[in-house]
Amino acid sequence: MGQQVRQRRRRPTLKDVSAQAGVSIKTVSRVVNGDTNVTPALAERVRTAVESLGYAPDPLASRLRRGRGPIGAVAVVVEDVANPFSTVMHRAVTDAMAARGVVTLSASYDKDPGGERTAVLAFTSRRVDGVILMPTTADHPWLDELRETGTEVVLVDRPVAGLRADVVMSDHRAAARRATTHLLRHGHHRIGFLADAPDVYTTVERLAGFDEILTAAAVAGHDGLVRDELRGAGAAEQAVIDLLAGDDPPTALIAGQNLLAIGAFRALRRLNLHHRIALVSLDDIPLADLLDPGITVVAQEPERIGALAAQQLLGRIAGDHTPATPHLVPTQLIPRGSGEIPGPFLNAADTPEVSAVKQSQPHF
Repeated sequence: MGQQVRQRRRRPTLKDVSAQAGVSIKTVSRVVNGDTNVTPALAERVRTAVESLGYAPDPLASRLRRGRGPIGAVAVVVEDVANPFSTVMHRAVTDAMAARGVVTLSASYDKDPGGERTAVLAFTSRRVDGVILMPTTADHPWLDELRETGTEVVLVDRPVAGLRADVVMSDHRAAARRATTHLLRHGHHRIGFLADAPDVYTTVERLAGFDEILTAAAVAGHDGLVRDELRGAGAAEQAVIDLLAGDDPPTALIAGQNLLAIGAFRALRRLNLHHRIALVSLDDIPLADLLDPGITVVAQEPERIGALAAQQLLGRIAGDHTPATPHLVPTQLIPRGSGEIPGPFLNAADTPEVSAVKQSQPHF
């Protein structure tokens, strides 16, 4: 059987359209770019040739001729595109880019720094004009080198140490302060905290907010109630079971992110304690309001974060050279029942310190 050799069809060029239409390349360029200073007859000949050849403008070549503007594609790189926060944020970016005729590419790296870098470099090697990145850690020296090549970078959810780049994120510390204060006001002094990897910025900030409020309230002995390095719902479920099996278990829990909240709720249901142990999640969860009890959350605004990140990236691509700035998006406490389960000190004579915190804490 003879070997068949298939040749890839060459992409039609302006020169090809010019030759088929019998007009100059300049005339073809004018018609393709919407210039009305071409006679109807010539414009029709060009359009006929374009359709016949299947010609499509090269966005990179167009951008290089203009010297600025998007090339038609940006990338979004996150830990897990299936995470509800990332899904909503990604959709907001996609919608904002589509409104400007820009294609959005995406990838997940599953908390692997090597996978993160590989994904970003794979996209930039394909000449995307910008990247919206949820970084793994604060250490990213290679991003400086990347930006020197002209690729714009906007960070979401967390900053990178020493990198002068726009970052759009929730006020993570204030979110944890709000959740902790809420539980104190409902009579809880023994509050457990379920955290992600301790070197992640969001974990550091949320634990700091948690500690600030308990320290101000003079609530001692909470260090042993913190569980970190929890990778997903399964790890959180086991951590809650272990915490509640201790000699002096917590009466309330704060889940540092949505997947940990799912694991915590499963553990409470499994132990039949979901109406006795309070729970607040530092992120919203789909269908959380349909559970019994509904899960109280300090909700982020991933849609707003995505829209702001897209706006910043488009501005940078268009030539905005103003200093990079952080954009802190506020959070919102949504009480649904689990965070309002009363603790042992709700009707007791609280210590002066705790009472002071209850009366003086702002609503953030």
